[in-house]
Amino acid sequence: MIFSATTLHGLRAVSLLVGRPGETALGRELAAELGVPSEYLLKVLARLARAGVLRARSGRAGGYRLARPAARIRVGEVVRPLEGVRTRPGCLLRPGRRCSARRGCPAHAAWSAVTTAYLAFLEEATVADLGVGSLTVGERGGRRPRPPRRRG
Repeated sequence: MIFSATTLHGLRAVSLLVGRPGETALGRELAAELGVPSEYLLKVLARLARAGVLRARSGRAGGYRLARPAARIRVGEVVRPLEGVRTRPGCLLRPGRRCSARRGCPAHAAWSAVTTAYLAFLEEATVADLGVGSLTVGERGGRRPRPPRRRG
């Protein structure tokens, strides 16, 4: 997977908020819908709020909502605060080293095309482009209800 589990959960939480424009949702409600621990998701949401992707409000009418319209939030704005340095892919075969056309590794040409497309996706795609507000329960990762147990 190209993203960490934390980033995937952040993108999924943002996707739920895309489907609720202008609404505020409690972190624990989002966590329940996504099937992830509440404490964990609250930390992810707090990072996204500090990064300016979400607005957080405490108190009775508190919760999280998108800081701007979904069409104005780039995917990279969600990914960078959660992935950190991993958003800048380096050399495929020599991690931590610079790879260039002149001193490239054997995978440089192909990997360069992949990283260029990845970075363009982060900068050009918006969370609205992902069509994320329309996820079904199974895609959200939430637990499907179990059928009742038969006694007998």
